[in-house]
Amino acid sequence: SPLAMQSAVARHGDVAQIGLYALGDYRARLEGGDREPYLNGMTRFIGRYAANEAPKYPVARVTFNQESRRAKYGLMVDSTIVMQDGTTYEVAWMLSKIGSSYRVRDAQAMGFWMTPFLKKLFEDYIGQNGGNVKSLVAVLQRH
Repeated sequence: SPLAMQSAVARHGDVAQIGLYALGDYRARLEGGDREPYLNGMTRFIGRYAANEAPKYPVARVTFNQESRRAKYGLMVDSTIVMQDGTTYEVAWMLSKIGSSYRVRDAQAMGFWMTPFLKKLFEDYIGQNGGNVKSLVAVLQRH
C-alpha cells in the first residue's frame, strides 16, 4: 500500500539527503519553514509511486552481499533481486551513515541511479512554475 511504502521510505531512507538532492539547482530556494512539509510530501510521493509500480515487479527473494565497499558519498552494498519468473537484477544500494545506523541514499539498477529521476521530475516542475519551490511543496502537500 502507499502508506506501507511511505513508512518504509521514512524508516529506511535518508529522506533529507534524497529530498535536498532532488531540488537540484533550486535547493537554496527551499525556505526553512517549508523543509519539513516538503520532505513529508516527497516521502508520500515516493510511497505512492513505489506502491503503484510494485505490482509490476513481483519479487521472490533478495540476497545481499556480505561485503560492503566505500564510495564517494557513503557505503555501497550489492544485492541480487530474484523475481517470481526467475529474472534476476543486480542492485547496488548507497547508504549514508546517520548516527549509529545506515539509511538508503540511492539505488542503482540496470546501470541507472534512482534519485536523478526524482531530481529531473522536481526540477522540471519547479521550472515550469517560475522557479518557485513553494509550488512543488504545495503540490506535494495536496497529494
